[in-house]
Amino acid sequence: AICVIVVVLLTVGVSIRKPLKMASGISPVEAMRYQEPTGKQKRKERVISKKLRKITGKARDLMSETTKPAGPSGEDGKNENAGDVTQSVLDFGSAMTRTAHGNVYCLSIIGQIEGHTVASNTTKTTKYEHVLPLLAKLEESEEVDGVLFLLNTVGGDVEAGLAIAELIAGMTKPTVSIVLGGSHSIGVPLAVAARHSFAVPSAAMTVHPVRMSGMVIAAPQTYNYFQRLQDRIGDFVSRHSRISREDFTALMLKKDDMAADVGSVLYGEEAVEKGIIDAVGGLSDGLACLYRQIREQKGLEG
Repeated sequence: AICVIVVVLLTVGVSIRKPLKMASGISPVEAMRYQEPTGKQKRKERVISKKLRKITGKARDLMSETTKPAGPSGEDGKNENAGDVTQSVLDFGSAMTRTAHGNVYCLSIIGQIEGHTVASNTTKTTKYEHVLPLLAKLEESEEVDGVLFLLNTVGGDVEAGLAIAELIAGMTKPTVSIVLGGSHSIGVPLAVAARHSFAVPSAAMTVHPVRMSGMVIAAPQTYNYFQRLQDRIGDFVSRHSRISREDFTALMLKKDDMAADVGSVLYGEEAVEKGIIDAVGGLSDGLACLYRQIREQKGLEG
């Protein structure tokens, strides 16, 4: 028993020898750093913590503020209209311009025409749930005399694109469309939906058969659905342009124009020659045509 006690004492002594040696090397000043904070120190820490929370709260409020301008900077409100125009461009890619010829609303249709499924965050889109009520509002607004559509779209959802195109075609206000860059796929009906359409010389338009993503059932009914959907597109384009439905279908099914696809790629002058677009022209041509329509409509109403 004595031997066991001796062994235990020796073991304890050896185990605490190193910590005691380390503690002996710490100065009194350094040892004070490890003391528990006093009541005064705790109160000071609480005050600092409250100030930090207050500062971070203000910073969070500033970061979460909307981008909408606060309002006119002067008493006469000269900057109010400029702020509204800027915000409208940022939110919807649109702007209202008041001229001696009339009030023109400019609306851009860009990127992918988004359908019932939300596109990825990296994709620029035109959302039909935004455009449809906006078009209805423009049709009923007494402040708008005409609408200018600027198109640069890769296409997208067929039914969403046709819905927007049908609404544009049904407007009684003067309308002009200008194809800039490209108006591909379902962008073709969108381009011809206005009363008069223009395309810049470098613009491109791709006409191809209807495609479907996801699961496709290999049955006759599926191919019949594709055919009926293509007929809807062909009928709309032929009704609002100079090309016949048969010629448009031939362009859609052309085999020797694209290396890895079926269809046709038409550029500005070609689209005019085929009868899809009314004329080759840019912004000045489109505005001149729109102002002419506005004058004619005002003359008829007067």
